[in-house]
Amino acid sequence: MAQPSAVSPPVGGVHSKIYPDAKSALQGVVADGQTLAVGGFGLCGIPEALIEALRDSGVTGLTAISNNAGVDGFGLGLLLETRQISKMVSSYVGENKEFERQFLAGELELEFTPQGTLAERLRAGGAGIPAFFTATGYGTVVAEGKETREFKGKHYVMETALVADVALVKAWKADKAGNLLFRKTARNFNPACAMAGKVCIVEVEEIVEVGQIDPDHVHLPGIYVDRIVHNANPEKRIEQRTVREGGK
Repeated sequence: MAQPSAVSPPVGGVHSKIYPDAKSALQGVVADGQTLAVGGFGLCGIPEALIEALRDSGVTGLTAISNNAGVDGFGLGLLLETRQISKMVSSYVGENKEFERQFLAGELELEFTPQGTLAERLRAGGAGIPAFFTATGYGTVVAEGKETREFKGKHYVMETALVADVALVKAWKADKAGNLLFRKTARNFNPACAMAGKVCIVEVEEIVEVGQIDPDHVHLPGIYVDRIVHNANPEKRIEQRTVREGGK
């Protein structure tokens, strides 16, 4: 079980959102048995430094809400290897052999959620909407144990919102107030995770002064962001490298 430790102060004073490293950004926030919403899609836009610091923190019994479970040895795969995750709420998990082994052995609980439904459950959690109806999954294993209802001759499944104790998010750029910009497809699930978390911790590649980001360019307002950590040199892996044969 993880032991509490002294919290390192943020950079720039007690009211600053910027922390010196990922370890200090997690201190005083993460604990055993929590639910975490983790941004990313495949290996694109994952908060890798925060995940590594979470592994090193030793917290256990975690429920991880994430589109997928990373790969062996990277991303959430690190937390699966150390058995810190006890349940996954995910859409796709096919790139992780350790995940497969634990799931088939009955060592890991899994709540499969269609990808669009997962996004909407997170969005609903951030918006304070407790549940919604969707036609996706009706008549399949996805609907087992859930309320269904008919509207205008069509059947729907009720899905509940997702709210996390902590959100771990990756962004490209932040100002010191926490306003975020995401880069291209690395935005993916990150804004939805951020809004669904009671506490949101973000790692970014660049931090600028307040006012240096045009308000019209802000993807996620700083009101959703509690802590920021600078990761100037993220590891940007390619999950499935595909090249044309013969150079044509």
